Amino acid sequence: MQAVKLRLDGATVALASQQAGLSAPTVSAAWKAFCEGGWAAVPVRARGRSKGQANVLDATIQQQLWEVLYTAPPEGQPGWNSADLAIFLKREHGVELTRRAIEHWWERERLKHEPWSLNTWAKQRSQRGRWYRQSVVPILAKLGQAELRWQGGVRRVAHTHRPVYQIYLHGARGRLWMRCFNRPPVADDYLAAMQALISKSQENKKPVVLVFHGAWFSASPEVTAWLTQQTMFWLVQVPADSGVAS
Repeated sequence: MQAVKLRLDGATVALASQQAGLSAPTVSAAWKAFCEGGWAAVPVRARGRSKGQANVLDATIQQQLWEVLYTAPPEGQPGWNSADLAIFLKREHGVELTRRAIEHWWERERLKHEPWSLNTWAKQRSQRGRWYRQSVVPILAKLGQAELRWQGGVRRVAHTHRPVYQIYLHGARGRLWMRCFNRPPVADDYLAAMQALISKSQENKKPVVLVFHGAWFSASPEVTAWLTQQTMFWLVQVPADSGVAS
């Protein structure tokens, strides 16, 4: 983790390797994992619960988690993932949680959105299968394997104690990033998430394909203007009548 932070601060692989006490290949591998999957993809600790980790998320910890989810995510990230939340809580509040504990809490609060099995849709004779073959497959075929594939959307989460509007994004292997709002997201909120995906594409020199459900961006002049300027970003909007559940 220290090596990745040094690289984020502008250190070369050689300098990060020296200061972190790691080999250059290890630093390069950690940096590549971070660029492709965020902190969740970087091996930062051994398996198992460390001494002092919280077993139960009490009301204070849960409130801290909610407060973080309503703030901007770490720089360069499209949203909060469980690893970044764990790092933030430990650094800012001295609370040590496992990623699994945070993800279980997501489930209890109805925040955990499951990724779609897009690859299986190509063989379905359903409405969404036809949409996938007509709208997504041609783009993937054009770009080949040289792209970063993302899927996501926006939804309102039913909650008894607070308004929850959520932008969710799934990256490699279904990892979940999210950000919550107390009102419907606006153009700047979507653009911040998309720009973070663009940054990842620039790091990897690969175009990004984002399949997105729940918002019709053609109605937003700001988003439309931004999209026309992008050469490394492909947006596929999922129609409301496609049969895709949010």
